[in-house]
Amino acid sequence: MAVMYGKFELPSKIKIDDSSRRENFLKFVAEPFERGFGHTIGNALRRIMLTSLEAPAIVSVRIEGVPHEYMAVEGVIEDMTHIILNLKGALLRKLPMDDESASREMKVVSKILDVTPDLLEKGNGQHIVTLKELMINSDFDVVNPDMKVFTVTKPMTKRVDLKVAIGRGYVPSERHHTEGKVVDEIFIDSAFSPVRLVNYYVENTRVGQDTDYDRLIIEVLTDGRVKPEEALTFATQIGVLHFQVFDQVKLHSIAFDKGESEVNTDRDAMMAKLALKINEIELSVRSTNCLAGANIETIAELVVMPEIEMLKFRNFGKKSLNEIKAKLDEMGLYLGMDLGKFGINRDNVKEVIQEYLNQKIGTEA
Repeated sequence: MAVMYGKFELPSKIKIDDSSRRENFLKFVAEPFERGFGHTIGNALRRIMLTSLEAPAIVSVRIEGVPHEYMAVEGVIEDMTHIILNLKGALLRKLPMDDESASREMKVVSKILDVTPDLLEKGNGQHIVTLKELMINSDFDVVNPDMKVFTVTKPMTKRVDLKVAIGRGYVPSERHHTEGKVVDEIFIDSAFSPVRLVNYYVENTRVGQDTDYDRLIIEVLTDGRVKPEEALTFATQIGVLHFQVFDQVKLHSIAFDKGESEVNTDRDAMMAKLALKINEIELSVRSTNCLAGANIETIAELVVMPEIEMLKFRNFGKKSLNEIKAKLDEMGLYLGMDLGKFGINRDNVKEVIQEYLNQKIGTEA
């Protein structure tokens, strides 16, 4: 027998705020949560994304004829210390799949660097070696291919070996342990974490007439080795994995009370949204006045209107339309909805909503 618990409000979907999208940045919105759960979920996801996601990074470099990092390289402007600092900024992308053979093993990327007099002449006496040039024969995607590694000023032919591993967090050079280490191999500090910034905010949101539920907003900025959507996906699965550990001490199962049948619950939740007055949602004064002038008083009267007819209202323009569409999208609604399964159409919408409100008042009384 399961222990019966009360109903928890949970988001039906996660909204991706495409208006916020820019390179490697995205905002996610989830609502409604029970009060307090916005911080619980948001903080957990933030910590996991910042500490536990994996990505490739260079762990060592070997340049032919260079025995250690504290020396200059003949024919190269930068010394080895500077070259190592440059390599720390390399951003490589590879998602190892579980059907690949030894997909997480450390990879050695070798490049025979052949700088000819012609190359130097084209560069006015210099040839800039980029990350793309060194990684051209690798299985990794280079996020910042034009990153300068070092600058050559004399003709040379040297072999450059880079070891790339997949890991998590920040690993200093002395903690790298690899098989087959050679004498002149130089280990470097490696920043595996692909997430640069995670912010989360919790705002109040409405469920029916109650406004103290949580809306969770998460902002994710990565360095390109994983996408923001991937960061959230991976962090969620890591969190679930760790919560499962504590399921071993389960003494009782929990059944969550749904209150009524799913059909009735869905209907009540939808009717509560549809019965909201226009002035109860956050619209600009201009949009509110336009809807009032069109004799639209409730959300139900608004959503049954096709988009094309909205633009016929006096003083109603594209800006107001986009604002209203965005607000309805937050509520899981849209213009031109078919509300037939709730017994609502354009002809009877006012009467049905008024009847619902009267019944609700009678029930509460």
